[in-house]
Amino acid sequence: MSITITLVIQGIAFFLVAWLVMKFGWPHIIAAIEERQAKIAEGLAAADRARQELADADARVADEIRKARAEAAAIVDKAQQQANQIVEKARNDAIVEATKQKAIAAADIEAQAHKAREELRSQVAALAVAGAQKILKREIDANAHKALIDQLVAEI
Repeated sequence: MSITITLVIQGIAFFLVAWLVMKFGWPHIIAAIEERQAKIAEGLAAADRARQELADADARVADEIRKARAEAAAIVDKAQQQANQIVEKARNDAIVEATKQKAIAAADIEAQAHKAREELRSQVAALAVAGAQKILKREIDANAHKALIDQLVAEI
């Protein structure tokens, strides 16, 4: 066999195989490639959507964090105001109670001073009567002279 016939037969076989592949196999290969390209395009579109959703979620999270911080600051301010009110109320209550205690103590001191004056007057009257008895060597009406001595002590 000659090389030319071999090359011609191989050429015909090559074109026949190429034609069969182009006729029956190529549409399936192209369909698979196009399907793969469509899946890749869908995946890229989904990735873009996911990036956009992530950006939106980040914005929502930042907004929620901002709102939470503002709310926390408002709560802290309110708590501080309440604490100040409680301290002010306690201070006012303490002042009122101190005033009451001071008034009670002043009244008690005044009562004790009055009681001490009365005791002192009675002792002075008793001493005056005793002294007068010793001087006069006789009994003096204690009630009559007590009023007179009380009057004199009150003038002092």
